[in-house]
Amino acid sequence: MEELTNAELVVRARLHDQDAWREIVRRHLPLLWSAARTAGLREADAADVCQYTWLTLSESLHRIREPAKLSGWLITTARNEALRVRKVRGRELPVDLWGPPEADYPGPEELVLDSERAVRLWRAFGTLTDQCREILRLVAYAPGLSYQDVAGAVGVPVGNLGSTRSRCLAVLRRRVEAEVSV
Repeated sequence: MEELTNAELVVRARLHDQDAWREIVRRHLPLLWSAARTAGLREADAADVCQYTWLTLSESLHRIREPAKLSGWLITTARNEALRVRKVRGRELPVDLWGPPEADYPGPEELVLDSERAVRLWRAFGTLTDQCREILRLVAYAPGLSYQDVAGAVGVPVGNLGSTRSRCLAVLRRRVEAEVSV
């Protein structure tokens, strides 16, 4: 099943081929998880978004006009649902007051340094183009995706994806370094 394209998998899934469904899920679950977690959702809410997306796919499978663009359809559906959930839930972060304390909790110095690095990285990341941010998110959060899946999800020709990703990383690296020198 791994050698089949998304379009072929959709055709088979429409015919109730369970192996095709399993391959669609295997291939795209990291993408959905990435879209949900990138929206800032907690683990349980991200799982709900994934479940919602799979349910929507099962209900809409026969209406998908371009089966080859399944990855993009799934990402868009998951992203939209994640944004809806985030809006409803707000940015609440529950804390387990009754659970055991974190083991090996970093000291204040480590927390400050990590926080500063993260701020620099995300500030630089925010200055990238939408296309670069999307490519780097997919590569980071869904490393098992093929170049074809990532290219289809972001609308870049497969042959250009590697060089585009390299340019995006180089720009990010330069911008982070510029942050350090300021």
